Amino acid sequence: MNPQAKLVFIISLLLGTTITISSNHWIMAWAGLEINTLAVLPLISKSHHPRAIEAATKYFLTQAAASTLVLFSSMTNAWCTGQWDITQLTHPTSCLILTSAISMKLGLAPFHFWFPEVLQGTSLTTGLLLSTAMKFPPITLLYMTSSSLNPTLLTTLAILSVAVGGWMGLNQTQIRKIMAFSSISHLGWMAIIISYNPKLTLLNFYLYTMMTAAVFLTLNSIKALKLPTLLTSWTKSPALNTVLLLTLLSLAGLPPLTGFLPKWFIIQELTKQDMALAATTISLLSLLSLFFYLRLAYCATITLPPHTTNHMKQWRTHKPVNFSIAMLTTLSLTLLPMSPMILTII
Repeated sequence: MNPQAKLVFIISLLLGTTITISSNHWIMAWAGLEINTLAVLPLISKSHHPRAIEAATKYFLTQAAASTLVLFSSMTNAWCTGQWDITQLTHPTSCLILTSAISMKLGLAPFHFWFPEVLQGTSLTTGLLLSTAMKFPPITLLYMTSSSLNPTLLTTLAILSVAVGGWMGLNQTQIRKIMAFSSISHLGWMAIIISYNPKLTLLNFYLYTMMTAAVFLTLNSIKALKLPTLLTSWTKSPALNTVLLLTLLSLAGLPPLTGFLPKWFIIQELTKQDMALAATTISLLSLLSLFFYLRLAYCATITLPPHTTNHMKQWRTHKPVNFSIAMLTTLSLTLLPMSPMILTII
């Protein structure tokens, strides 16, 4: 892709995100979402592969439908209450439609079907954008309207997302699809707490973005797109693969690492809200996603492929690791001791 064109699309992404997260009027928020959608479509389809064109088409149709529902819910609210302010969404029907629209934009179950297919048709860097930056504006709209949304509906969607994300990721061999179902599962953790403590949702999203960026950039560095490639990548960069093992375990939420921090806070808050059953259910369902994280970690650090087929070992490279990967992996592993300070901030 032309560097000037890529710069225009990236600036448009930043502009659309900024308009959405800083607006008080529903029309401006909708315009920011549309700018985001139009800017990311060329990035998805830049390879001109049929899968990329299919992914761009699916992404456009889904996002256009979700944006239409956002506009419809805001118009319904304005018709009934006379308010176009985002924080004044009080009409029950508008809240219901908005929850469905934002769920579709984020990829929450049962509106998740487009996300794994779109991520599979893109490159790893564009997949990172779709998994992190493109989810920030919809989560911001959820944050601003969280006091009006139905907690029971959000809890149902959240538990369903964690179950679907863990269950459907079990039999995948494509790494981008596994990361897509991982994103669906993490979004369930964010959605379950948004009505009770919205700042915890933002904390979870920031830590998820950091850990996912570390995993995607590491996979891009070792050029791994599926599990058989990952099986022999240890010969190419052993140290990077070891760090990838720890980052995946952190993304799974194992206790000594950073990924345990948001889950700990969310379970604690749910218990305070007398939702011990929901906390227990979502914790048990997250064990499903732990399985494929462990499988990815096992494949990343295994010394021999687990079959008799001959594999071409890759040459070990002495290229220095990207500074952003080193910084992100460090933060993804070592932030748990700072949890008392983070708890006082939120």
